[in-house]
Amino acid sequence: MQAAATDNARDISAGGFRIGALQGASTPEIQKLLADFAQRRRGEGLRVAGVIEAARACDGSACGVIVLTDTASGASIPITQDLGSGSTACHLDSRGLATACQAVLTAIEQGADLVIVSKFGKIEAEGGGLFDAFRAAAEAGLPCVTGVSPSLSEPFLAFTGGLSQWIEASEEALERWWSACPR
Repeated sequence: MQAAATDNARDISAGGFRIGALQGASTPEIQKLLADFAQRRRGEGLRVAGVIEAARACDGSACGVIVLTDTASGASIPITQDLGSGSTACHLDSRGLATACQAVLTAIEQGADLVIVSKFGKIEAEGGGLFDAFRAAAEAGLPCVTGVSPSLSEPFLAFTGGLSQWIEASEEALERWWSACPR
């Protein structure tokens, strides 16, 4: 994995890419910050590519369903699957993650000013999930913001090769990061 991380760092350094990484709050709080941030940028007329996580409450049959909302289209993309009450297997749905990633890639290809990816998680640290969305943002030289769990700080830093910035999980800190982004 170290060689892959070095290659990734080399790839993203070409355009002076910097990714903002929110830390210091719960996942729902970070996702709300990202959703509000996306709304403000769209209100300014910017094209926002990305996906933001929303957990759906139990509805009787689908408890703990996680959905990603496509910031470009507003579409909801479920990324979990119901494996039954006794299952201990990972309930993430690789097809849903692939659909979400493709939505971000398409929005970037169609022209974006900003990319928001819900989080850099364990799957992205392993090169899967939304990894290609991060890579596409980097290759396009677009500002990108995400959430990163403290437990995944090391793999995230290996991926970004030092071309990232930690952001306190607050609206003010996120706006400061945005103001400093080269555009």
